[in-house]
Amino acid sequence: MDQIQDTIISEPLRWLGIKVINPEDFTQLLVRFGLNLLVIFVVVNYIYSKNSNRKDFYFSYISISITIFVLCFLLESVKLELGFAFGLFAIFGIIRYRTDPIPIKEMTYLFVIIGISVINALSNKKVSHAELIFTNVVIMLTLWILEKILILKQEICLVINYENIENINIKKKAELYADIQERTGIKVKRIEIEEVNYLRDVAKIKVYHDINGANGESNTF
Repeated sequence: MDQIQDTIISEPLRWLGIKVINPEDFTQLLVRFGLNLLVIFVVVNYIYSKNSNRKDFYFSYISISITIFVLCFLLESVKLELGFAFGLFAIFGIIRYRTDPIPIKEMTYLFVIIGISVINALSNKKVSHAELIFTNVVIMLTLWILEKILILKQEICLVINYENIENINIKKKAELYADIQERTGIKVKRIEIEEVNYLRDVAKIKVYHDINGANGESNTF
């Protein structure tokens, strides 16, 4: 009788042939999900948003990270692991929104977000918690160094139809830069002349500038 009772107690509760809860796996899910969410929050809120002064991708990064993590973690037992991970990189690496293509830096952060989520979800029992935490810290530290210490700024392009055709001259480069900066209020890094129409006295030019101004102010409109 005692053996039967022990068997009943040790046997996990099932419903429709599936375990209601596996304490060990559920605890592992909670721990890894908490770690992943913490790392993604630091990367998105304290590294990306603070330095780019942009929050339009904030929702996308957090939601994609949570979805990728849960998807990878729950399907890890199906043994898709490596192939599945590369499939995710291939799919999300070519994402382009029709109305607003993702800039290079945002695509890089998207790649990093997916990578962190896959690492935290698919690392098996051979990877210790110390190694997992160290990997996440190294990624965050690297991003922080690239953003802060090396001061790598995101450069964006503004296309302008410029009517002051007299300044489209190699000898009037200073006047052209000064005129564009006065009109737009942005600090111009360089200008490329795409097209000049002397019949209409208009030129199509590309103005390149940092997304953050010299004083840390956003140049976005």
